[in-house]
Amino acid sequence: MALPGGAAMNITIRLQFEKDRVSFSDIAAAIGKAGGDIVGIDVISSSKVHTVRDITVSALDTKQCDLIIEALKRIQGVKIVNVSDRTFLMHIGGKIETSSKIPVKTRDDLSRVYTPGVARVCTAIAEDPRKAYSLTIKRNTVAVVSDGTAVLGLGDIGPYAAMPVMEGKAMLFKEFAGVDAFPICLDTKDTEEIIQIVKAIAPAFGGINLEDISAPRCFEIEKRLKEELDIPVFHDDQHGTAVVLLAGLLNALKIVDKKLEDIKVVLTGIGAAGIACTKILLAAGVRNIIGVDRHGAIHRDETYDNPYWQEYAQMTNPDNLKGSLSDVIAGADVFIGVSAPGILKVEDVKKMARDPIVFAMANPIPEIDPELAEPHVRVMATGRSDYPNQINNVLCFPGIFRGALDCRAKEINEEMKLAAAKAIASVVTEDELNETYIIPSVFNSKVVERVRQAVIEAAYRTGVARKDNIPVGGYTGQ
Repeated sequence: MALPGGAAMNITIRLQFEKDRVSFSDIAAAIGKAGGDIVGIDVISSSKVHTVRDITVSALDTKQCDLIIEALKRIQGVKIVNVSDRTFLMHIGGKIETSSKIPVKTRDDLSRVYTPGVARVCTAIAEDPRKAYSLTIKRNTVAVVSDGTAVLGLGDIGPYAAMPVMEGKAMLFKEFAGVDAFPICLDTKDTEEIIQIVKAIAPAFGGINLEDISAPRCFEIEKRLKEELDIPVFHDDQHGTAVVLLAGLLNALKIVDKKLEDIKVVLTGIGAAGIACTKILLAAGVRNIIGVDRHGAIHRDETYDNPYWQEYAQMTNPDNLKGSLSDVIAGADVFIGVSAPGILKVEDVKKMARDPIVFAMANPIPEIDPELAEPHVRVMATGRSDYPNQINNVLCFPGIFRGALDCRAKEINEEMKLAAAKAIASVVTEDELNETYIIPSVFNSKVVERVRQAVIEAAYRTGVARKDNIPVGGYTGQ
């Protein structure tokens, strides 16, 4: 099975081979014939008879790795000593750890960081709970909360299996924005129980990032937590996707010289991400969005058991179009997919308006193969890293939380999300903007600070910021 997101995998193979029976070129040829690429070679030991080498090979998926191993086994004079998956090795013992900011070397140090000195600090916070922001980790800490029911392209794999993803999310918070995030995977699918648990742990955190919780429960969980907590609550699968989508679309429309208020958008997949994408597009000025799910276009003449679809029908599809994706896509300027592989056909793309824009974001396999779509679209974007214009949430959540924490916002509202999208889009300059570069790289150092500043300004403008003075000239992690 291909890895989620289409990511290649690297394995390191330790081989012992007899010098008089086989040459390294024989080994390299066998690996290449099986479809692998050698990306590293280390000599471990060498004698007159044997050589032991670690060969790091890049492969598409586990099936190809198996083919490479079998090819090497067939070579006379070669012994496979060990095979290591470098991704698994990276995860041994987990990917994150906590560390102390202050050394504890003496009895005096101990008395200040713990008892009896810490009692004075506790008393100060008890008298004024706002001091928790200046005297504890709350000022810079986010809880990454999941129940493991909608993980990546893997679905409901449970809280234990979700931990590597949440650890990775915590790493990205720290690496990109200096935010101390901690993975919390809950062994429950009960909506009310999740809400109560998150409320109970909230005093330790400055923000809550909900992650990989399946729809429709994710809507109720986020809604309730936003109402009942005074810290930012952000479901990244919904709003992170929506923010980055809008950023990419703003730049794509510049290329085709069209305006948000004039375009027709067809969006497939009316779940968590699809609904959030629709709402942010409407807030940004789009007037004509038709949502399509497996049963066809969502319209006002139908009564839906899903209350979120019923609400969706009322705010979209102004012409009340009916029928399949193929029916309603005629004349569309933009296709947005957060649904399933292969549902958009070349014939459908040909029905779209001039200079069509296609955002096919299903992972690991998009709604249409980019190579099939390329001759017929003006701008193509996917959720994959091996094609141009990747719509990646990493562009969004580090900067949004960095800004929200720095101004101590009590929530992340629609204005802050719109500001974040415009900030991401602004990183791509007019000179750089082209059909294959509408969205900046996640490694572009300007992204986090640009998003942070925009979010802070929007928070003060809308009255949700609670800090008088904010850091200037870049985030401090404080």
